[in-house]
Amino acid sequence: MPLRLEILTPERQVYDDEVDMVIAPGSEGYLGILPHHAPLLTTLGPGEFRVKRGGAEEVLAVFGGFMDVRGDRVTVLTDAAEPADEIDEARAQAARDAAQQQLATASSPAEEARARVSLERSLVRLRVSQRRRRRV
Repeated sequence: MPLRLEILTPERQVYDDEVDMVIAPGSEGYLGILPHHAPLLTTLGPGEFRVKRGGAEEVLAVFGGFMDVRGDRVTVLTDAAEPADEIDEARAQAARDAAQQQLATASSPAEEARARVSLERSLVRLRVSQRRRRRV
């Protein structure tokens, strides 16, 4: 019996389908979820969210949130999630460069923290985009 995976952001439903396995970036490391997994509620960190289905793998970028596993249903609530094919790699590289510049010139802890978050988000997008490109 497959897992039913649903990924939701405040703006849209990013994913809704049956899958064989989910590999999610938990706050303490990556988690693998297979059918009949024990109930679980966990926070997610930013990272690559991998979905395995029928021998193929899809990758999405997620940026925190929560994952609820109950029975054979996985629900992800996140502020943002982007499938690999929606990521503009050039834009992500420009965002990375801008974040690195902001980090180098930050004049307060708050500016530094914002720059680190921007840098992390751009690096996640780049990893996901590059993983998709290697598969194509």
